[in-house]
Amino acid sequence: MAERQRTILVVDDEASQRELLGGFVQSLGFAAEEAPSAEDALEAIRRSAPDMVLLDVRLPGISGIEALSEIRKIAGDLPVLLITAHADLRQAVAAMKGGADDYLAKPVDLDELEAAISDAIGPAAERPEPGERATPELPPELVCQSPAMRHLLQTAAIVAPSNAPVLIMGESGTGKELVARLIHQWSPRADGPMVAANCAGLPESLIESELFGHTKGAFTDAKTDRQGLFRAAHGGTLLLDEIGELPMHLQPKLLRALESGQITPVGSDAPVQVDTRLVAATNRDLEAAVGEGKFRDDLYYRINVVELIVPPLREHREDILPLARQFATEFAGTPVRLSPQAMQYLLTHQWSGNVRELRNAIQRACLLCRGDVILPEHLPPKIAAAASDATPADPDAGRLSQVERATILATLEECNGNRTHTAKKLGISRRALIYKLRAIEVE
Repeated sequence: MAERQRTILVVDDEASQRELLGGFVQSLGFAAEEAPSAEDALEAIRRSAPDMVLLDVRLPGISGIEALSEIRKIAGDLPVLLITAHADLRQAVAAMKGGADDYLAKPVDLDELEAAISDAIGPAAERPEPGERATPELPPELVCQSPAMRHLLQTAAIVAPSNAPVLIMGESGTGKELVARLIHQWSPRADGPMVAANCAGLPESLIESELFGHTKGAFTDAKTDRQGLFRAAHGGTLLLDEIGELPMHLQPKLLRALESGQITPVGSDAPVQVDTRLVAATNRDLEAAVGEGKFRDDLYYRINVVELIVPPLREHREDILPLARQFATEFAGTPVRLSPQAMQYLLTHQWSGNVRELRNAIQRACLLCRGDVILPEHLPPKIAAAASDATPADPDAGRLSQVERATILATLEECNGNRTHTAKKLGISRRALIYKLRAIEVE
């Protein structure tokens, strides 16, 4: 007889967060049930006896902390994982003494969530194989051979069907806009508009009008009504790149638009309802900006429901040569080969400008190359100069040492596979342990 599918109850007052976490739970092979309040959650626990609860701390009415004590009266052994904002971390830690099994801070790291669920109740009865949770079909021009990029896009595919805001972080030139467009393409909003704007490129005096629109006569040059980016993206997705450059005085208005789903055009008193999903991107450390008083903490946590980090090109070197060949074919119009030395130069370069820098380098090489082979002299001089100063690339660079690998696996076995206990014993965070285990799997 097949083992029954176990159920995880997701309790959060925000529909997009329930949708996101519920979808992720289902991708792991569990059934998901949702509750928008603690009162509804308690009723669901009495009615259907779920196998685990993901409980948000901040809820209308009865808080998650108050609900926890009631859950313990109903089902003393039911695993409860608290989901908490950074400001509530101390409260969440204290709640573990009151019966919470664990807690995760927002934005929720899906790898960490998966580990916490596995630690609490084990894998699902019908757990999908890694290949079964594959990324949806990629555009033919997209190169994605490295484990780092595959994992990023798999996570993007999981969050795409929800309406939850997404924050994409990464250095300039890594492809943040491409990831944003894939999220839109894989979402139910794919038939709606995808509108992109760079906050750093919008004049500060006009940025409010650009975002929310204006009425005719609202200011000197407002000769006609303007709908603004939020209304232009109605029914679809709005990408705000370089969100960290948004002026402080406009951040409360963006927060209000996200919380209420309404915008007020400049020069109007009548709010307009919009159905727009926000994807934000930045190359800045927004958490540090919050600490410095340069970015509002409430807006940061609002846009950072899901955080995706696009790795720099130097951290997924497996993609360098496939990308170079693709760019060469694009610019030359026919297949172009790379000489062995040119390939070595490309692989050893640090690519501070990431994929954008690689694309420009190959475009230059194709212009200078008169045949069908790119040679070192066709590449930008700084690449050749850096390569001549570099030591030969170590094929094992980035891998764990044999001693570290053995220590991790031995400690994991000693802890009976419990990653939380293993991380504590090793003196590292559980997130760091997850990354190291993923590196071991790749090896």
